[in-house]
Amino acid sequence: MIRMGATGRFGTAPVCRSALPVLLLAALSLPVAAQPAPLLQDTEFDCLMDAAQRVKLGASVTGLIRAVNVNRGDVVRRGQVLAQLASEVEEANAALARVRARNDSPVASAEQRAEYARRRAGRLERLRATNAVSEREYDEAATEARVAALTLRDAQMNLEAARAELLRAEEQVAQRQILSPIDGIVVERHLSGGEYLHEQAQLLTLAQIDPLHVEVYLPVAFFGQIATGDVATVMPEAPVGGQYRARVSVVDRVMDAASGTFGVRLLLANPDLALPAGLRCRIRFRAPD
Repeated sequence: MIRMGATGRFGTAPVCRSALPVLLLAALSLPVAAQPAPLLQDTEFDCLMDAAQRVKLGASVTGLIRAVNVNRGDVVRRGQVLAQLASEVEEANAALARVRARNDSPVASAEQRAEYARRRAGRLERLRATNAVSEREYDEAATEARVAALTLRDAQMNLEAARAELLRAEEQVAQRQILSPIDGIVVERHLSGGEYLHEQAQLLTLAQIDPLHVEVYLPVAFFGQIATGDVATVMPEAPVGGQYRARVSVVDRVMDAASGTFGVRLLLANPDLALPAGLRCRIRFRAPD
């Protein structure tokens, strides 16, 4: 049966109702034009310039703080002595251990006795071959030689123990000095000389700002367009301003499903420490060479 369309009364061509599903399927099967992927180099992104690491500095031992040698804002170097704990007892123990470690007289004396006993036993052994000495005299001399050798070994072990004790005493003294583990700046000073540093206390907070970490989060649509080693231009916000070259060091492989983004970290050289940490910025990635 042929029926008029919805506007058939105005002269539209009749349409067979059974043909509608075919027409609909044909329309759905038409190819959809693919949307071109956005290019990373065409867009600027918000970013953050942050310290490479922050260290809350404590100590491996407790004690009274003799002095803190740095203040907030000071530049420090790895291995620099930042603070000193009271160490009079430890230094006295180290001095005593140093005297014992240098005293090799017991070893020298034992060496002489062992050498004499060895020579005497050798002479008596030769005389025993001609029956000039009794078996008992030779046995006593041989036994004395063995005992002298054991005495020498004991003296040598005691000297080694004294030297090991010196190392331990010196390490205890060294533990009373608090050294900087990084090159950086002092962000906060929590304690001062005369205060007690307990196990959970923090003495200083340090920050490494060379290099700076530039953190940026990109939409997942850009995943695959960036790799470690790529270069970008970082533009800090006012009043710093300017443009700086940074290199990609980390590209996250785990996406944030909630925001549809993934993280990228770049390293920004800051040898003169002119750029501050904690500053917002804009970033533009360069096209690969």
